[in-house]
Amino acid sequence: MNLTRRRLLLWLAGAIAAIAVPSAWISRMKTYDGPVSDHFDGLHFFDPDGSPPKSLGEVLRWQFGSGRQRQAWPDWVPSPYADTPPARVNGDKVRLSFVGHASWLIQTSSLNILIDPVWSDRASPFSFAGPKRHNDPGIAFDALPPIDIVLVSHGHYDHLDTTTLSKLSAKFACRVITPLGNDTTMREADAAIRAEAFDWHDRVELGGGIAVTLVPTRHWSARGLFDRNKALWASFVLETPAGKVYLVCDSGYGDGRHFRNVAQAHGPLRLAILPIGAYEPRWFMRDQHMNPADAVKALGDCGARSALAHHHGTFQLTDEAIDAPVTALSAALDEAGIPRERFVALKPGQVFEL
Repeated sequence: MNLTRRRLLLWLAGAIAAIAVPSAWISRMKTYDGPVSDHFDGLHFFDPDGSPPKSLGEVLRWQFGSGRQRQAWPDWVPSPYADTPPARVNGDKVRLSFVGHASWLIQTSSLNILIDPVWSDRASPFSFAGPKRHNDPGIAFDALPPIDIVLVSHGHYDHLDTTTLSKLSAKFACRVITPLGNDTTMREADAAIRAEAFDWHDRVELGGGIAVTLVPTRHWSARGLFDRNKALWASFVLETPAGKVYLVCDSGYGDGRHFRNVAQAHGPLRLAILPIGAYEPRWFMRDQHMNPADAVKALGDCGARSALAHHHGTFQLTDEAIDAPVTALSAALDEAGIPRERFVALKPGQVFEL
């Protein structure tokens, strides 16, 4: 295979975004400085019930090994929907608007909350290479209502987009809630980002009677050569007037214990938002990304009344076709005997209300 410099850079940017493989440039991110715990050894975070990230050799085997079957995505797949949210949602109603990939706007109790906001054209450290958008955000940036809170789950480029965070901070001066260590990444990019870092199981009051708890999730984090697992990752349990919303921005399934633990500690759950994409090839991705069948099992484990799917259809991070996750979700629900309306995959710009 003729490995040109441009092809190498394209692969490198894609790999960083999908799995944060150590790159050929040096990250300036500082090591988190905090006490040793049951998931921090003084230098690196780890999941006692998880799995370590793949080695560079395994990354190269995936990218350049024989028999790879990477499905081509159309250059542009526009959503037929576009949302113009209200300025505020009052009372007990919860309004969820799907922006795309893992980005959401949640409005409730006069509070506007963004989840893992990415409005950039690429999920990459590079402006010229790496996974690019295949559809516009479901809400135009200029159509956003006043943003009060941003929740950022971890440091991978398809979730922590410093360009978007900087724009949000300049326009709204919003609070940014994130796991330990990611605040350093944000402040190094823009000191005006109001980042607040928390550990697993920390509960944070957001205002208006709304609170969020950071909970363990089966994943990991890195942005460059020397920062693998030096920042923490998390899922969120959001307390709303309509019930608790379990936000799983990125996770493998494992044996399901993370989801059962959340059910035990935080149930009952009104809604789960679960990832269904970026899962092929399975031998490589299963420890960090769920496929639709895993997501259906996760729904059963956490016991949520209903679920919404995300982490698919916007950035091609892995090898499956653009429509494969949604098709496989329907099949997995049918096989499990779960009504399809209990676990819905929205398109960018669609709205769901509790």
